[in-house]
Parts: sequence; C-alpha cells; structure tokens
Amino acid sequence: MVTPPKARHTVAVLAPPGVVGFDVTAACQAFGIARLPDGTPPYEVRVCGDGTVTTTVAGTAGFGLVPSHPLHAALAADTVVVPGVGRRAAPAGPAVPALLRAAHERGIRVASICTGAFLLAEAGLLDGGRATTHWLAAGRLAADYPAVRVDPGVLFVDNGQVLTSAGLAAGIDLCLHLISRDHGAAVAARTARALVVPLRREGGTAQLLRHPDAGGDPLHATLEWLHRNLHRRVTLADIARRAGLSVRHLHRVFRAQTGTTPLRWLLWARVERARELLETTDLSVEEIARATGFGSPVSLRAHFCRRVGTSPSTYRRTFRDRSRAPVPPFLPPTPPP
Repeated sequence: MVTPPKARHTVAVLAPPGVVGFDVTAACQAFGIARLPDGTPPYEVRVCGDGTVTTTVAGTAGFGLVPSHPLHAALAADTVVVPGVGRRAAPAGPAVPALLRAAHERGIRVASICTGAFLLAEAGLLDGGRATTHWLAAGRLAADYPAVRVDPGVLFVDNGQVLTSAGLAAGIDLCLHLISRDHGAAVAARTARALVVPLRREGGTAQLLRHPDAGGDPLHATLEWLHRNLHRRVTLADIARRAGLSVRHLHRVFRAQTGTTPLRWLLWARVERARELLETTDLSVEEIARATGFGSPVSLRAHFCRRVGTSPSTYRRTFRDRSRAPVPPFLPPTPPP
C-alpha cells in the first residue's frame, strides 16, 4: 500500500560560510518554482544557516546572505540540500557534518551540489558508496576520502537517501531528478520549462561534454525533431540524415555533446514520454506504446521496467494513489519567468 506524501515537502538548503551563491539560489529556484497540476506548490524551501554568510562566486568573495532559518532548523526538513563551498572559504567546522549525520539518522534525504559532496564525505555519509562532484575537485575528494568511490564522469549519483551531483547546471539536473522522484516526470518537465532549461538529463550523462562552437550546434534541431517524432520508427540512418552527418560522425558528435549514443538517448526520451502519458492521461498501455514508438505493450513494458524499475501499469497506479493525498494549503504561485 502506498503511503501518501506529506502535504508540503520541506527542503532545507544549507548556507555554511563560503557557500557557492549559484548553488543556493539554483536549488531554491528549482524547488520553489515547481507546481503540481492544480497549481499548488509541493515544496516549502528554507535557507538554513547561522548569522550572515559571505558567499563565494567563481572562487572569490561574493555577496552577503542572511539565511531565513537557523542551521538546526534543517533537522525538521524532508530533504536537505548541501550546496558547494568555495575552496578558499573558511572551514565550515564540525557543525555541518554533525547536522548531516543527525539528518541521515532521522531518515531525511540528503543531496549535495558540486563540492557539497566534501561535507557529506566528512560526515561519513558517502563511505563505501559511489559519489560524484565537480570533475575539477574529484581527485581531491578521492584522495581526502579513500572510502568513497568517486565517479568524476557523471552528472549525479542517486543512492536513495543520499545523492551527489557535479557542479553548476548538474545541480539543477539533480533538483529536477528529485522533483521527478517525488511528483513524476510531468511535474519535472513543467518545472524545467519554467526554469527555461532543457529537459532533465540522466544522471549517467558525462560531465565533460564538448560544447558546440560558433558554427552552430548540428544536434539542436535534430533533438527537437526526435522529440516531435517519438511515435515514429526512427533508425540511425534517419537521425544521421536529419543532422546532415554520416552515421559515424553522428556517433562522435552525439557522444561529445550528450555523453551517450543516439539510440540510447532516443530510448530514454521515449521512456520519459511514456511516464508523462501514464501520469497525465487515461490512454491504455497499448496506446502509449504506439505513441512513444515502442510499437507493442510487450516492448514498452520491457524497456520501462528496465529503466524505471516497475511496470507501466504499476507505475500509473502508484502515481495516482500518491496524487490522492490531501491538497496542500494554497500559496500564491511564483510567476513564470
């Protein structure tokens, strides 16, 4: 039996000395702008820290930040987000690692952005597990905390109660991933559109991607075309022809710019679309299989179970059971950007 979630999920974003300003505001914006289908905000966001904090921006002193709640208030949250801390910032001291250990013992979900992974490692929450951080800091994390299996090549790692992510934009990917875990792919997709960022990327997407040069991005229009044609049978030759590239060159460009292969990206996009349709429509599994290009319910179920961990029918039933939770009190929605 599915237990309905609490009416409002509290997210505590920590603000220790030297916290990276972008990481704090990105997490606040992502969770704060999220809306359920009826327009209600599913999250209450609190910035937690003691006293006025000087943030860091690009490794230098940034701006003063006055947290809205004391540091210990994070222990009343459902999720604690640990932003990165500048390398030259003053040490956070034992208070933050002690708080993180206490939060973990209480069953609170803990997620780090960028070098926030160092604070999770100091608390012992990453010992024996896989984790990531900004690729520039990955070697230092591995050297300082040898009990942690550091993977510098991914955007984020989800270990259930403890999650870590790479730097900057990967923190937004992680926030969207958590929103998807809590409220489904459709809510996460709407949040991404409100943030004016691409649909959330898989955690396994590579950090070190070659960005397109001034000559333009040969994949941008191709990816949009694939999104519009998920229902069609599409081959590698079709994708290459659309991009104006040979199949071999398409593979190189795709891996350089997305970190994965064309067909693996297409499969991921089809499963994500199936999740949205299961959440937001009454289409049958057979109709969704056709609409997402899987062709048959058998194929959809096989790929869906492999990537989501459950069948389409069970996913829909679980999602709808969760959606019957009491509607949270209304707060005026944040205007979209």
